[in-house]
Amino acid sequence: MRPGALSNAGLGLALLSGATFGTSGSFASALIDAGWTPGAAVTARVVIAGVLLTVPALLQLRRHRVSARAARTVLIYGALAVAGAQLCYFNAVSHLSVAVALLLEYSGILLVIGWGWARHGHRPRRLTLVGGVTALAGLVLVLDLLGSHDVDAAGVLWGLGAAVGLAVYFVIASDTDDALPPLAVAWGGLAIGAVLLGIAVAAGVLPVHATRTDVTLLDRRVSWLVPVLGMAVIAGVVAYLSGIAAARRLGAKLASFVGLTEVLFAVVFAWLLLGQQLDGVQLVGGALVLSGIALVRLDEMRPPAVITAAEALPERSLAELKAG
Repeated sequence: MRPGALSNAGLGLALLSGATFGTSGSFASALIDAGWTPGAAVTARVVIAGVLLTVPALLQLRRHRVSARAARTVLIYGALAVAGAQLCYFNAVSHLSVAVALLLEYSGILLVIGWGWARHGHRPRRLTLVGGVTALAGLVLVLDLLGSHDVDAAGVLWGLGAAVGLAVYFVIASDTDDALPPLAVAWGGLAIGAVLLGIAVAAGVLPVHATRTDVTLLDRRVSWLVPVLGMAVIAGVVAYLSGIAAARRLGAKLASFVGLTEVLFAVVFAWLLLGQQLDGVQLVGGALVLSGIALVRLDEMRPPAVITAAEALPERSLAELKAG
């Protein structure tokens, strides 16, 4: 497949991932309104999604050699990007408003840029920096952060922990060195995440309570199984698979910026499924987020800076070359 077609396919998969991840808020809200705790909702999502992927993942793994490096990568992915991010986020919202917690979590895109600079020497260019500022400014408007919000130090720390989990998600998802197929990575991460969330529940770190009361979606009463399966299949299986596949085509930086569309989709789905209001300021914020993503995409399309042979030489070697 040509690089351009590969990139376009990656953008399509990233938007699919953002849209499917964005449904989780509406499904979870319906369950929470019916008496579920957030911990119960996310645990059900991760456990059921992992179970659904078990058979196809094991069949696929029969044809692949699992190296020690790949196993460590999946372990880190499950611990930090799945279980860690969920635990940190839900602890953050117990101290902060959901909007502030989301902004802190999505500041993880800055960590992705920093990782690329520190690990691979990919210094962010001006267009990426402008795109990042524009996208985060749009996120502030979408989340209505201009009003009064209480800020708690413990909540900020939990939110930054969620940001680390988000950054790990994109960095590991984009890794293609000795990597397992997306299906195997998604299943392994969900399985490890399910085990760790189970330990958190048993230790009392993650409170869980669930009911079998019908819930309201699209102004209709439906079984509680509808949002549970929606979270597991749509916001779990489809979201993680498409997200990993997208990151491998786009790279961690661009994939993380496109991942901001999850918030936009979440707001739209909350409007459609739950009847929550969508105002003009949020629409302007959405436009800014998309503009920021477009700027980063344009920067990715620019050719890398050309380094001459002389510039690539260490200073001492260059001096010796001139002396000779």
